[in-house]
Amino acid sequence: MRNLVCTALLLVLAAGVIYPIYLLVLDSFAVPVPGGGTRLALDHWRLAWGVKGVSASIVNTAAMVGVTTAISLPIAIVLAWLNTRTDVPGKRFLTACAWIAFFLPTVPVVMGWILLLDPDYGLVNMTLMRWFGLKNPPFDIYSFWGIVFAHLLTKSIAVKYIFLLPAFRKLSAALEESSRVCGGGAFYTLRHVVIPVLAPAILITSAVALFNALESFEVELVLGTPWGFQVFSTKIYTLIRAETPDFGTATVLALGILAVIVPLIVLQRIYVSGHSYATQSGGFRVGVTKLRAWRWPIFALLALYALALTLVPLTLLLLGSVMRVFGYFNVANAYTLANWRSVLGDQVFLNAVSNTLILGAGAAIFGTVLAAVAAYVAVRTRYAGRSLLDFVTWIPACIPGVILSLGLLEMFLRVPLFRPFYGTIVILIVAALFASATSGVQLVKSNMIQLGVDLEEASTVAGGSWFYTLRHVVLPLLRGTLLSVGILTFAAATRNVANIAMLVSNQNRPLAMLQLDYVADGTNESAAIIGVITVLITCGVALAAFALGGRRLQG
Repeated sequence: MRNLVCTALLLVLAAGVIYPIYLLVLDSFAVPVPGGGTRLALDHWRLAWGVKGVSASIVNTAAMVGVTTAISLPIAIVLAWLNTRTDVPGKRFLTACAWIAFFLPTVPVVMGWILLLDPDYGLVNMTLMRWFGLKNPPFDIYSFWGIVFAHLLTKSIAVKYIFLLPAFRKLSAALEESSRVCGGGAFYTLRHVVIPVLAPAILITSAVALFNALESFEVELVLGTPWGFQVFSTKIYTLIRAETPDFGTATVLALGILAVIVPLIVLQRIYVSGHSYATQSGGFRVGVTKLRAWRWPIFALLALYALALTLVPLTLLLLGSVMRVFGYFNVANAYTLANWRSVLGDQVFLNAVSNTLILGAGAAIFGTVLAAVAAYVAVRTRYAGRSLLDFVTWIPACIPGVILSLGLLEMFLRVPLFRPFYGTIVILIVAALFASATSGVQLVKSNMIQLGVDLEEASTVAGGSWFYTLRHVVLPLLRGTLLSVGILTFAAATRNVANIAMLVSNQNRPLAMLQLDYVADGTNESAAIIGVITVLITCGVALAAFALGGRRLQG
């Protein structure tokens, strides 16, 4: 029975992930011929790497991902440690702010920071120049460090922090107590005990963050375009969005990302499988490190960070939604509710809200089930295809969302069984489901690795089957983690644009695409309204799940 379930799961994932990739690979060799039709040739592969700007975009990508990760990962580790292993006040407040930062749509948030840090009219720049008599603005958000700043103050730190919380909570205090008995201080214990023991969770978090960074393009598109800065994903995006789309070259470049990522996946699996990192067993106990004199100063810093993460962009987002002309604070009668009346009375908007709720709920339910079962098969069974199953779940993260969306589009158009679902909300749920497979499965895996095997062995000895043990032992211990996966999947599905861009029609258009349409039309006030409503929806769902699932979002 177990092998049958595992094989069925593998086949479903392979059909939904590998077949679209196969179509993309086929298209990368398909060259149009005069008179119609195509022939298989290497033209796209020969020409792709010579396209103007590709080399610079690769260098820019490496620099951006490297610098952002080098700054955000240590900060996220320290924040997770402070939240779970110390007596610092305001823990729930910090976690709530991290979730809000994850839910906030990226483009409106970046627009909010532009209102503050634009070199020509940014409020912060103008204020500092006036106060201190400066001739030049001190900050320029349209720069390399401006883009890094935008990533850090949107999701880069917050998502890593959310991913790391469950692992830190499952670390037994016995390990830290042993370090302190030997004379190790709090930060020595963090560096030499906690971080090495939690290496799998940190490694998986870093890998998922790396893959997400490779396909991120909203921040770079908004802040990099004015001064000609492109990363790998924005280069692919511009190829697809060009007046004459070059899908062949874009597909080749996207497959180049896969060639880079595959060795990293293999190395990650070798590293994790060669060590034991169980930190929660029958003898698990929790401990807290007292910060003493550092307690309130650290709280002050955390509060400032949390407010900058949430209050500043939310305030600007709300202001932008009621401005007569977005960005102009000093005009007469600058604020109005007419924008809200116009948007809320639009039937297109009401349809988009309905589509968004159905999309988010469907992706969250099926995505959580998929993540739980796939992670269990990969970590806890001896199924012969478990390594292949785990590898398949990594593939969606290796391909930019726009390209994977294109592959799914071709699959739904070419396969007669799927063709009736084109243009419906079903195709968007499938796209969101597979797009979130990597983060969901790896988040559950990183926590399942830390569950001692003795907990399941006790169930087996008592006569429980593998399915009984999964339902009544493993899943209850991972309740908070699964809740987090569901919320993350819902939020990603309701605000993600890249993974559904090629699949949206007028009938199934969600709020995320409607917002993008407003931005493209230059109606930024309406786009800000959509951003506010998206935040209300995702935060409302998170609070409801929080109330139903327990006090902690992570198990």
